[in-house]
Amino acid sequence: MFNRRQFLSVVAGSTLASTLPVRSGFAAQLTQKEVFRDPDAPVLGNLKGDVTIVEFFDYQCPYCKKSHPDVKAAVAEDGNVRLVMKDWPVFGDASVFASQAVLGANEIGAYEKAMDALMATPASLSEDDVKRLLTTAGLDLSKIAEAVQQNDKKISDLLTRNYNQAMAFNFAGTPSFVIGTATYSGLLGKDQLHDAIKQARAT
Repeated sequence: MFNRRQFLSVVAGSTLASTLPVRSGFAAQLTQKEVFRDPDAPVLGNLKGDVTIVEFFDYQCPYCKKSHPDVKAAVAEDGNVRLVMKDWPVFGDASVFASQAVLGANEIGAYEKAMDALMATPASLSEDDVKRLLTTAGLDLSKIAEAVQQNDKKISDLLTRNYNQAMAFNFAGTPSFVIGTATYSGLLGKDQLHDAIKQARAT
């Protein structure tokens, strides 16, 4: 069904990217367009929101999964926030596989359904877990696999850009956030997210 070699092709790109010098300084090295307006990055919430939250995450990260309901709730309660989801698969091959599968689901209009199915699970996932969970959520694995194959370069390039941006921000792990012009590392609760959104509007 899923072609493991195809799904893991991005690893080569990430390995090459890791040899690049680590950049620091949001304004100096990264433009807001690169971070907030990547045309290939999935966006949730209000697409025309006046504040953007960018989350760097991994489907096997327990803290990402713990914070996920709070992130979605804060975005929904505010009503004027864009949420840009940036896969940063740092927990090995299964994480890369999960990211590619859900980004494939994005290509067939099923991103949020696929993402929520994986985020609602305990932290550790195998490739078989990913396939089982997506199937249980009512998704067609053959269509996802086809979408991944057809969009292999697009998905691979997106994950490499995400990786490079995380390095540029000097993020140490997931979850990590960019909210307005401020960066945050680690789990954020709903109240903390509301405060960060308020601060972004004030700057």
